[in-house]
Amino acid sequence: RKKCDSLFGRYHYYCLHPFSLHECLTEGRFPSFSDTDLFKDLTFRPASDAGLQFERLLTYGGFPEPYTKKSRLGLRRWHNDRLDLLVKDDIRSLEDVREVSVLMLLAQLLSQRVGSPLSVNALREELEVSHKAVSRWLTILEMVYYCYRIYPYHRSVARAVKKEPKLYLWDWSEVENPGAGFENMIAGHLHKFVDFLRHCYGYRAELYYLRTLEKKEVDFLVVVDGKPWFAVEAKLSDDTPSKALSYFQDRLHIPFVYQVLRTTGIDYRSNNTRVISAEKFLTALI
Repeated sequence: RKKCDSLFGRYHYYCLHPFSLHECLTEGRFPSFSDTDLFKDLTFRPASDAGLQFERLLTYGGFPEPYTKKSRLGLRRWHNDRLDLLVKDDIRSLEDVREVSVLMLLAQLLSQRVGSPLSVNALREELEVSHKAVSRWLTILEMVYYCYRIYPYHRSVARAVKKEPKLYLWDWSEVENPGAGFENMIAGHLHKFVDFLRHCYGYRAELYYLRTLEKKEVDFLVVVDGKPWFAVEAKLSDDTPSKALSYFQDRLHIPFVYQVLRTTGIDYRSNNTRVISAEKFLTALI
């Protein structure tokens, strides 16, 4: 992308994501998808070993080396080595960054802010640097695939939050908080699904979250060609249907809403909300 010649029309750009549950269950076979699947209820493909593979992915993340080794010791070493190499080698070869130690500290702070609205001002005060420096470093960390941001969807929602994004890590196994780590894993799968629709099929697919000034919030909203398709709320164990899902479904006319649980063996509908275990929900993605 940084070459002088754009090579337009001579190649297609794809984003390489970590392993997903669908890939682990199907040994990487390309998923079936067609135009008729858009704006329909997701098709779930439960498998006998889905629960086992889900736990393995949640614990070790989707990067090949820690996932295949299944070692807690190896995972800790992977986390340390990856961050060290990203900051000291990859980033320094791409950008002129002098405050390497501060950038390393910023990366460590981000894992504690997963799933929450990201305040650059709060980070600036904690690191005692300028707003411009933190914004630049966040962009650099996104460029080397350490983290990514999901922005709020505000069209047609009165008093919706319009600015603060939520941040997630590409490697959700780095997140220590169980709830935030689970939400990050769901975000990673939805992020991959949206990129699949965009890069493989050419749809203008986007991933957002929903939040109002009164703090009504839904974790994720998948939008295709400007139209909401489905919303997802991630919960560890609370199977009481979220009132926020109903609130936003009514106002945005979202065809399908899902409350995805860490708890296994759950799949039922309550009014228009489908409450479903993550090990089953994620089989509908790619």
